[in-house]
Amino acid sequence: MRHSQLLLPCTLLFLALIGFSSLATLAYGQAKPVELTYSTFMPVVQEQGKLTADWAKEIETRTNGRVKITVFYGGTLTRADKSYDGVVKGISDIACSAPSYTKGKFPLTEGVEQNIGSKSIFMASVVTKMVNEFYNRFKPKEFDDVKVMFLFCPGGQFLHTKKPVNSLEDLKGMKIRSNGVSASTLKALGAVPVVTPMGESYETLSRGVAEGVWCPLEALQSWKLGELVKYSTECFGASNTSSMFVVMNKDKWNALAPDLQKTIEKVNEEWIERTGSGWEKMDRTARDYLLGAGHKFISLSEEEQEKWRKGVKPLLDDYANNMKAKGLPGEDALKFCTDYLKKH
Repeated sequence: MRHSQLLLPCTLLFLALIGFSSLATLAYGQAKPVELTYSTFMPVVQEQGKLTADWAKEIETRTNGRVKITVFYGGTLTRADKSYDGVVKGISDIACSAPSYTKGKFPLTEGVEQNIGSKSIFMASVVTKMVNEFYNRFKPKEFDDVKVMFLFCPGGQFLHTKKPVNSLEDLKGMKIRSNGVSASTLKALGAVPVVTPMGESYETLSRGVAEGVWCPLEALQSWKLGELVKYSTECFGASNTSSMFVVMNKDKWNALAPDLQKTIEKVNEEWIERTGSGWEKMDRTARDYLLGAGHKFISLSEEEQEKWRKGVKPLLDDYANNMKAKGLPGEDALKFCTDYLKKH
């Protein structure tokens, strides 16, 4: 009898614990997912827009639906020049944009965008890896108020025009769409920069406000600029790239469970490679498309390349001096980028 009296409470306690455990598991399984918004100026149909969608889907999959990201394309949530501040203020939780849209806001990172030159159009994979190593090396304070997901770069930016440009003399006085460091580049080379976001480039060219554009090759296909410009001058002596960022609101990041943070950071690492190679693929696809449409690529002699190279050299000196005045390691930044490109 005594044994039976002891057994009943123990059995009830055991069943209660099982019930509590089951309820906890059920509650966890049905917990409301973390829902995040992502703002990008990229169009949904562009390859990078598709990679953004894939990134968001991959995170949802690997977190078993505990994190869901809604992407707003084409600057519909925040414009390209407002996206970073939009993340800081909580207008969007995540955003993709480029420092070149807010020149001076990311001073040290602009070192990646300087006119170091290249030997090829197809360099997106290399410079994407470079900009992430640059960030890890220098930890620019200009990104301190956000969580950096990852950075990336398109391939080399250079000149695309309505009429052929075979020399610096041909370029003088021409109105060319650009922004950020590219605008300074064109001014140094004797052209007239027309500063507009990429999304307004087609209208700027079609209305005759600009006679050409300084941008990566892929933009001639993905933004349809190849319908308006028929010549590309491979001025590698003065070429540069444009860094881009994917950043997240710090409070939203810190509120995520540690295991979710770890999962997202793993996806970010993989997307550095995927984004760089994806952009390189776009450049190659665009070149084939343009050649098929009769687009002309103008190669410059080494002597002419040197003229373009000398034309932008003062910009490198200005950058180093400006960074020194701000107490930032501009010379080290330039050396890092130059050495990286030589090595890779």
